Amino acid sequence: MDILYLMILCSVSLAVVFLVVFIVFAKKGQFEDDESPAVRILFDSGEIKEKEDAGNNNDKKKGDNNKFEEKSE
Repeated sequence: MDILYLMILCSVSLAVVFLVVFIVFAKKGQFEDDESPAVRILFDSGEIKEKEDAGNNNDKKKGDNNKFEEKSE
């Protein structure tokens, strides 16, 4: 029975810690911008550029993806 009281005390104290952390971050503005991460993927950032290897196209092994590309050309 003593372990039950200890477990209840630990779970309530852990819940209070999470509540305090949530309130602190909510006051700092962590959860205010919820729209831009969902829209950010739609815009090109210009940081990611594809590498073009013109001479290495014949070195690819034939697989499922290459079969589709060969048929579409």
